[in-house]
Amino acid sequence: MARGEGAEPYSAATLLPVKPISPDGIKVEKNVKRDRLSVLSKICFAVGGAPYQITGSALGFFLQIYLLDVVQMNPFYASIILFVGRAWDAVTDPTVGFLVSRSRWTWMGRMMPWVLFSTPFAVMSYFLIWCVPPLEDGRFLWYLLFYCLFQSMQTCFHVPYSALTMFISSDQKERDSATAYRMTVEVLGTVIGTAIQGQIVGGAVPDCISSTPDLNMTNLTSNVSISEDSLDETKRAYMVASGVISGIYVTCAAVLFLGVKEKKEISCTKSERPISFVEGLRLVTRHGPYVRLVMGVLFTSLAFMLLEGNFAMFCTYTLGFREDFHNVLLAIMISATLSIPLWQWFLTRFGKKTAVYVGISLAVPFMIITVTVPSNLPMLYIVALTSGSSVAVAFLLPWSMLPDAVDDFKLKNPDCHGHEAIFYSFYVFFIKFASGVSLGISTLSLDIAGYVTRVCTQTESVNWTLKVLVGWAPVVLIVLGLLIFRTYPINEKTREANRKLMQELWDSNTECETPNLERTTDV
Repeated sequence: MARGEGAEPYSAATLLPVKPISPDGIKVEKNVKRDRLSVLSKICFAVGGAPYQITGSALGFFLQIYLLDVVQMNPFYASIILFVGRAWDAVTDPTVGFLVSRSRWTWMGRMMPWVLFSTPFAVMSYFLIWCVPPLEDGRFLWYLLFYCLFQSMQTCFHVPYSALTMFISSDQKERDSATAYRMTVEVLGTVIGTAIQGQIVGGAVPDCISSTPDLNMTNLTSNVSISEDSLDETKRAYMVASGVISGIYVTCAAVLFLGVKEKKEISCTKSERPISFVEGLRLVTRHGPYVRLVMGVLFTSLAFMLLEGNFAMFCTYTLGFREDFHNVLLAIMISATLSIPLWQWFLTRFGKKTAVYVGISLAVPFMIITVTVPSNLPMLYIVALTSGSSVAVAFLLPWSMLPDAVDDFKLKNPDCHGHEAIFYSFYVFFIKFASGVSLGISTLSLDIAGYVTRVCTQTESVNWTLKVLVGWAPVVLIVLGLLIFRTYPINEKTREANRKLMQELWDSNTECETPNLERTTDV
């Protein structure tokens, strides 16, 4: 981009002033192409998003049925674990975001130390979630402790990683390109998580107990003998799956750390007063585009998380496909992965806002078909394959809109710096809050409806509850979320104008940097 008359161009390698001299000895101006992110750097950055999606898909699809049918925990206590764990996770997001925003720059960067030091504790706690302790009396505290610990460590990884988007390049197009790589890898991560957990665990499904719809807990205990061998085999399968996923988590964290370096933020501000947590909250909640984006994501995320958390139980009990549900989940995730290039083309052609609106809307008819059409396995696979693209849009495309809202804030508040982690942490906070609400309400609703652990057939009230949780409730929430998305003000025209202004802001800010190679970082 050409700069004003009299300004000095910058070296592509160091972004430092250079003074080209003409043969006549007169300084001349020339356009210098800014550093671009290499494909390898984008891939390494994208790989860092895989652990969150791999563990998230495994926990989202399987934790509820694991606690109820494998650990054989009372649904009420399981609902407490699921809700408190996610609520705790939601609370830690803005807290970690605030702490990250106050972190000092190190030789590793400002975000990378959080990623590096949280990984071992996250892996350990994740593995222990899928282990059944021998003492039945302490199981509630065991799962509550390690579930909360894992969520905390995952937050210490994911919030800095999300904010890292703003520090890998000053060019909005490069960030969008890196986000597209990240979207593809994250959808692939959900496939990997679903495949590993589903295929390993699916091969060791515990035997169900033949029963009548009127079976209650009293005669279940007195008249039915549970196959302990089958249950032990299932427990071992869950541990094997968690071990494999833990290994992938460590590998992805290493690739991110070794393959990506942060670009230090350039600012003309000589001294920046650290803001308090309350001030940071006030800043983000007063920015209209950000608030509308978050509220739209809150409702749509709640819809899809209700579907995610209850789909395995819906397939197992309401539809009767106990041996096939993990393959149906895999079909959804594969479809979502394959649809990413289509949605990338669509958002380039029609804009991010339109892509989100159209993509999420497509899920509504398939949700209705799932809960209204009689049990039919081929039809279920067709619905799974066709609705997978909506799942990709709902979970991943809003992430590409968040940097636009952050850039808009920067342009309207040019004196504010270092608040990216706060924006990302509150964004994640609301998503995880939706997850906690969906899991808590789901499990508690099943308890009220009369859910009985490991029976082959549940009561009609349980089946009706599962239909509401998988179909009708998500449809209502999607409609509300889309109505909010319609008010989101950053369209393609606004985004392009902001991109040009951000480029000019970067060009003006680089003039404030002293020509010191040691302060310059290169991705």
